[in-house]
Amino acid sequence: MEQLKGTGVALVTPFKADESIDWNALEKLINYVIDGGVNYVVSLGTTGETPTLSADEKLDLIKFTFEKVSKRVPVVIGIGGYDTREVVKRLETCPIDQAAAVLSVAPYYSKPTQEGIIQHYKAIAAVSPKPIILYNVPGRTGRNMTAETTLRLAHEVENIVAMKEASGDMLQCMQIIRDKPKDFLVISGDDALALGQLACGMDGVISVAANYFATDFSSMVHAALVNDFPSARALNNKMLEGFDMMFTENNPAGIKAFLHHAGIVENYFRLPVMPVTDQLYSRIGAYLKKY
Repeated sequence: MEQLKGTGVALVTPFKADESIDWNALEKLINYVIDGGVNYVVSLGTTGETPTLSADEKLDLIKFTFEKVSKRVPVVIGIGGYDTREVVKRLETCPIDQAAAVLSVAPYYSKPTQEGIIQHYKAIAAVSPKPIILYNVPGRTGRNMTAETTLRLAHEVENIVAMKEASGDMLQCMQIIRDKPKDFLVISGDDALALGQLACGMDGVISVAANYFATDFSSMVHAALVNDFPSARALNNKMLEGFDMMFTENNPAGIKAFLHHAGIVENYFRLPVMPVTDQLYSRIGAYLKKY
């Protein structure tokens, strides 16, 4: 799993004015982040607005991403949900033979017990042809995966190889880092906390911000991983205001505003996601002129 250390970027899904997928913009974005130095890309993450994508569109996005990445960097595919049987079916049928791993979010909406989360992941790991990256994001799922749950899965299930931790709970993060198996990766899912989490021993970041800050964010992560924290801090401080604006109203509305200012994607969404307000859009533009 060395290939999943460093910076992964959770790609947005660009849309046109008619809400169809903007394939040309997606290709431009893929080239932009790879040229910027990210270590791998993540397709069909939450940042990709997956709740509003049809099953056929998801398949098309997987195939398109593999084609345009063209093995320049590893690709991780997001496959998760609250219906364990449906996730199992998708893992058995999706064309993920070229994927490095599967990122699977903890079951949302149902708010299962910790044992329910454990049995969900054991069921999907049993059929997955690729290694599983756990994804804990209680702000979206409504249920935190405790350190004990993560560590039990890490120690008991061979095909579960990493955790994307986005709880924002630094004590929980440190407990996982301290007690995990040697080869189990702990990956930050919080751009604004990433530097501190890397200092605690995390192995990298799956980032939203790296869609725009591909070069500086990747350089920050690399510097932190080799203990060059003065350089990492300088880069992090440079991006800090940007992190705040990206998540002030909504993700991915914030990052798409950044990418629209850069001329990479159009500023279109599918409901219920809306563009950022005009006021925030103008603030982002002013910040980027200084940046």
